[in-house]
Amino acid sequence: MPGMSSGHIDVSIEHKRADPAQRDGEKEHPNTCPGCGSHYRDDELAEHLRVCPQCGHHFPVRAPERVSQLADAGSFEEEDAELRSADPLEFFDLKPYTERLAQAEMDTGLGDAILTGKASIDGHPCRIAAMDFSFLGGSMGSVVGERFARACERAAEDGAVVVSVSASGGARMQEGILALMQLPKTVVAVGELHDSGGTLISVLAHPTTGGVTASFASLGDVILAEPGALTSFAGPRVVAQTTREKLPDDFGLAESNYRFGHVDAVVPRQDLRPTLARLLRLFRGKG
Repeated sequence: MPGMSSGHIDVSIEHKRADPAQRDGEKEHPNTCPGCGSHYRDDELAEHLRVCPQCGHHFPVRAPERVSQLADAGSFEEEDAELRSADPLEFFDLKPYTERLAQAEMDTGLGDAILTGKASIDGHPCRIAAMDFSFLGGSMGSVVGERFARACERAAEDGAVVVSVSASGGARMQEGILALMQLPKTVVAVGELHDSGGTLISVLAHPTTGGVTASFASLGDVILAEPGALTSFAGPRVVAQTTREKLPDDFGLAESNYRFGHVDAVVPRQDLRPTLARLLRLFRGKG
């Protein structure tokens, strides 16, 4: 079903690899740029905000690193870290859902696929909700929806702006209807934020697909996207198979969505923090 993500399936978002070593079956360098084939150490990539200095390819960013890139040093205070997903369906595919959750938490150090809390960006208070694709494909289950909704509720109470950074394969398959219920839940949360006079700034990172695209990620007062980010409900492979048509090479990418007016700006990662700071200054002064 489109929009449902198991957290481990192919969501048709991989870029073509430029490194011939991978085509020969050799192990690829872990920080190989899929755009130009350049290799980097972790510290080199971190210094460039995980953007290839040769070709500009934007590597994925984990949620804690994203927060450190955007928030003022020492300003972020995580909220709702204690929330964990339950397993009401007792879901089992190749392994129990509870085991998948435990493994994801061990691998990422996160309790679920979103990190939320209050922070400031260039001195402007806000709340940040940053998703992490490394946690079960950034899939949206009940905890992701609850943490996002609480961030909106708190922002509505204290007049802060919510900055969301999306990276998701869709609603979490293992939670069934409970995952799908997070779509209307987060939409209502954004609506109540707006009713209070609050603001949502939505940043679409690669990939933002499925139920997250169909809910809060598309409801920002301002919607930004990183270069090359896939931002569509279904991935290009699924759409091509369903319609039996050849799609444009840039189908669903940030640049295509910008041309059609689905996003307000495509912002390179090095410009994202100053752009958000300007927007926060604008929206904090609107009242």
